[in-house]
Amino acid sequence: MSKLGHLGARLIRGEVGYDFIGKRKIWYGISILITITAIVGLAVRGLNMGIEFEGGAVFTTPKTSVSAGVAERSAEAASGHDAIVQELGTGGLRIQVSGVDTAKSDQIKTELAKDLNVPEAKINADLVGPSWGETIANKAWTGLIVFMILVVIYLAIAFEWRMAIAALVALIHDITITVGIYALVGFEVTTGTVIGLLTILGYSLYDTVVVFDSLKEGTKDITKQTRFTYSEIANRSINGTLVRSINTTIVALLPVAGLLFIGGGFLGAGMLNDISLSLFVGLAAGAYSSIFIATPLVADLKERDPQIKALKKRVLAKRASAAAKGESGEAPAPQDDDDYDDDQSDGEAATAVVGPRHQPASRNRGRGRPSGKRR
Repeated sequence: MSKLGHLGARLIRGEVGYDFIGKRKIWYGISILITITAIVGLAVRGLNMGIEFEGGAVFTTPKTSVSAGVAERSAEAASGHDAIVQELGTGGLRIQVSGVDTAKSDQIKTELAKDLNVPEAKINADLVGPSWGETIANKAWTGLIVFMILVVIYLAIAFEWRMAIAALVALIHDITITVGIYALVGFEVTTGTVIGLLTILGYSLYDTVVVFDSLKEGTKDITKQTRFTYSEIANRSINGTLVRSINTTIVALLPVAGLLFIGGGFLGAGMLNDISLSLFVGLAAGAYSSIFIATPLVADLKERDPQIKALKKRVLAKRASAAAKGESGEAPAPQDDDDYDDDQSDGEAATAVVGPRHQPASRNRGRGRPSGKRR
């Protein structure tokens, strides 16, 4: 077994683990800081909306020796608007100018042909109206709202309302960070960006549901035992699915990173940048939020429940009593046969909650009896 696989097995068994829940205020602070940065970037810089949303013209030239910088200055001088120029793999250029109509487009095309020293007939011009982009944006918002509502309803039924709220907060957290990154880096927002944003919602929700499913199974009949608090079981649920979440995220990020840094960066494929950046940021944010935001938030909400509060008091009181007697607060060793039977019953409930930790054989050995059978 690999070292990572061995670590994953130990995490699942509860032999090792990191206290994610206990340090949740740190993760909340980091998330709030990142979210505020994203919101400030969005408010100050705004989004660089593509011509699909603002309208304009896209000019595609044949192979030319003119640099993208020269072509950009030429297009801005001819149009009076900002221009975005990308080098294509064919050696040509893709020149995008927002806010121009048909008459202005023809004039720009003529000027570009002169400045770039290419035949005007070989420059392809495509006009896009802003109404089309507005329709796409409205449909995207509608789809996002419907998706959020359905997610909340499903999670409230399949799990509980606290988990539904936590998952919704995590999704909003992921979208806000992704949109903020777009504003900060100045990437153009196109229909590909919208597709990427809607896609990451599923990935983010998947990681969250995996942890929630483990937590639901672990907290079944939780009030029937006095070994662990809800937060401790939630922490073990995160640790138990940690390696799986890391592996899933890395495997998903590798091809997206290839699209972003190789396809978009080196090959200059514009649409790949639009989709891959939103996917890359969204996948990373989704993995983060499922571990550091969603589950700790569920634990916070659940710890306010009167039954869970009472359970926590019983657990802490039992540990304090055991510590006063010099015993282990988590699983005190029984002193006689009656205590053994009672503790074994308690141990079975705890095993159903958090997984096996103490086997009867090890208890017998600790009491100086043979591990084969009981008297």
